Amino acid sequence: MNHLYEFENLSTKSSFNTALGHFQTVAEILGTFDDYINIADSLNELMQEKSIGQNQLIPTVNAILFDKLNYRYNSYNVTKTVENFDILVEETKKWNGIDLVMVYYHPDLGPMLINPKNKSHFDSIHTFKRNELITIYAGNFSPDNNRKIADSAISAIIKYLNGNKLSAPVDLKNGKFIYSKKTTVKEKVVSSSKQSKLKTRVSSKAAGKVKIQQQVEEVVSKPKRITPYYSVPVTNELFHNGNVEAWKKIIQSYKAKYSGLEVYIYYDGERIHEIASLFKWGKVKHGSTILFAVAGDNIKDVAKLQRYLKQGASIMFESFLKFPVNKILNLF
Repeated sequence: MNHLYEFENLSTKSSFNTALGHFQTVAEILGTFDDYINIADSLNELMQEKSIGQNQLIPTVNAILFDKLNYRYNSYNVTKTVENFDILVEETKKWNGIDLVMVYYHPDLGPMLINPKNKSHFDSIHTFKRNELITIYAGNFSPDNNRKIADSAISAIIKYLNGNKLSAPVDLKNGKFIYSKKTTVKEKVVSSSKQSKLKTRVSSKAAGKVKIQQQVEEVVSKPKRITPYYSVPVTNELFHNGNVEAWKKIIQSYKAKYSGLEVYIYYDGERIHEIASLFKWGKVKHGSTILFAVAGDNIKDVAKLQRYLKQGASIMFESFLKFPVNKILNLF
């Protein structure tokens, strides 16, 4: 294999700094392994802090769990829709003999990391739908994994998602990988220019970098959140072009108020990427139901959004069209 151009993508300052930041993130995660902090908890915490992007999740998981630590894994397409994860959470919390990470490939939000022992991760997701892809990793923070224990954990979870009772060998319940919302000491390497912003204790300093020792209390890491589906009945005779334009105005107003949030539209089991297609199909008539969900952090005003969308799907849609075309409505 020719490696002549292997590092060509690092030839610009921007790409080099991006890659360097990613490498530092991976090193930071590795530094938490002595405390047995689950990688899904760590990466979701960094996502909430905007310290990493979602495009870093899969490369980080692959580099650490697969390549470095030799975790056992299995990819699986869900055979039935799962909406209640309480039993999975309560049972896997007892599995102190194994570390578990699930990668759920959400059709709209992209890959999401789950520690099955952490209920807040499932609160952000709500549902595994039939045919969606999940990869389950199991190991013990070391390349010297007990394959039998790891495989039995993965097999037990897959059987549960298939509708069977969740049970596991006694070996899974004895160990030191105990889930806790409290992390102990987390070390980060940050530039010395940022140290004044951190209310932490400097433990060492070298070559313009400082190592920070930070006590983190009651960390509840969560993936990007998406709401359940909300229904909007079509009470107009037809969801026509006027209704489409009203919905565009309403969603534009909502996103202008909450710029970090996304509004997803669904009809007849499919994600609608262009609202105008609801009119073009000619199928969305009186009595039909359109669904929507909101995704992001700190989600607000969903009930008000639903109320406006209901009005926009009715004969009252014209209320949203009485303003100049380029004016963003102040609805929220």
